[in-house]
Amino acid sequence: MKNVLLVTVDSLRADHVGYHGYDRDTTPNLDRRAESAHVFSNAFSNGCSTRRSFPSILSSTYPLMHGGFERITEDRTLISEALAEQGYETGGFQSNPFLLAEFGYGRGYDHYFGSNAEASSTSKLRQFVKQSFDEDGAAFQLLKSAFDFSERALGYNPGESSVPADVKTDKALEWVSDVSEPAFLWVHYMDVHHPYHPPAEHQLEFRDSVVSKRESVKLRRKMLEAPDEITDGELQTILDIYDGEVRFFDEQMDRLIRETRASLSGETVVAITSDHGDEFNDHHGFAHYDTFYDELLHVPLVIDADGSGRYDELVSLLDLAPTLLDYAGVDVPETFVGDSLVSLVEHGDWNKDAVIAESGTLADEEFRCAYRTDSWKYIRGGDHKRADAKPEEELYDLVEDPEERENVVEAVPGRASEFRDAVLAHKRTLEETDRSVAEVAIDDETQQRLEDLGYK
Repeated sequence: MKNVLLVTVDSLRADHVGYHGYDRDTTPNLDRRAESAHVFSNAFSNGCSTRRSFPSILSSTYPLMHGGFERITEDRTLISEALAEQGYETGGFQSNPFLLAEFGYGRGYDHYFGSNAEASSTSKLRQFVKQSFDEDGAAFQLLKSAFDFSERALGYNPGESSVPADVKTDKALEWVSDVSEPAFLWVHYMDVHHPYHPPAEHQLEFRDSVVSKRESVKLRRKMLEAPDEITDGELQTILDIYDGEVRFFDEQMDRLIRETRASLSGETVVAITSDHGDEFNDHHGFAHYDTFYDELLHVPLVIDADGSGRYDELVSLLDLAPTLLDYAGVDVPETFVGDSLVSLVEHGDWNKDAVIAESGTLADEEFRCAYRTDSWKYIRGGDHKRADAKPEEELYDLVEDPEERENVVEAVPGRASEFRDAVLAHKRTLEETDRSVAEVAIDDETQQRLEDLGYK
């Protein structure tokens, strides 16, 4: 059986990757690896954020199956569990609070790194304030205002709520150096997630001066709270430091793959992808909310195993886990709903003509979904939390309007009706697996880490 290395990165949109045609040298190592690997140029996430995307990546199920994306229930089988059952030694290294073991993501791992021990002293100070003062009292409100002001006006560090790429790579390689084979390693890098503050040398790849941490924090706060006030100069700075983060990830991803393969004696299959992208005022906002446009859904996907090739067929991250199990020679669990890409790679067989992304819940008034073909995208329900709330339905002709600017849902009613029916049929399939799920008790420290990352 082959070793398996799954590398994921938070918030990397496909059009900021070199082999996708980006005009900046953000991913020289990934581009080089892509030349001798299988590259899926039309790969799409099944959700617009980490919580919504990772059920598909790691369990090959849609976000709203089996009780939803709030946590991974026992009805889902993780790729780590499938491999562990076949004798694999398994390690997971991540630092996104939504991927904690408490949400079910630690199942099947011999070693799972991703705990609240990573929260900064600032985050812990915030937590202390919440625990020690009445939230309705004047003291609490004063201290909370001071924290908010320090971020917005002064650029004070809001807390390192994730582990930098070089440190995470070190931890993963330490585990690999003493592992038994066959082995499965999953590493999720958070560096491309805002606030963007890459090392100075990676900033200087794309700009003449280094942006301070203080300034990057202030920009993060502004782009989340007042996106309409971001100036052209600030937007360029945001793009510069985002691209610097991508370059930092690319460097550490390459080191991880090189040294992992050097440490393991057997053949190692490698997959590299992102959970979703980030918006840079493409549709009047920043970061990643449930807008379902391609800047969020289109992701890079490279699989280095048995040859090379480029494929334009529509695939989604649902198809990643069954592909890796196929290459590893391990049976695919019955709960998986994605298809192995090996059939496409080896025989040219692929019968999917649409990908689906989801959010919300299965309640009619909360269900949000995108249905994308090669030529069209239909969106049911935009992100209701945004001030510029979108219509209940959107339809885009991707051939004539690849940037998704003109909603033609009323101009092309027949096409809209076709996709509306397809989405409702998909919803009925989701409802077949619906179940009540007990809420996960989130401690104050995790709540604070989520807030530091802009999720609250």
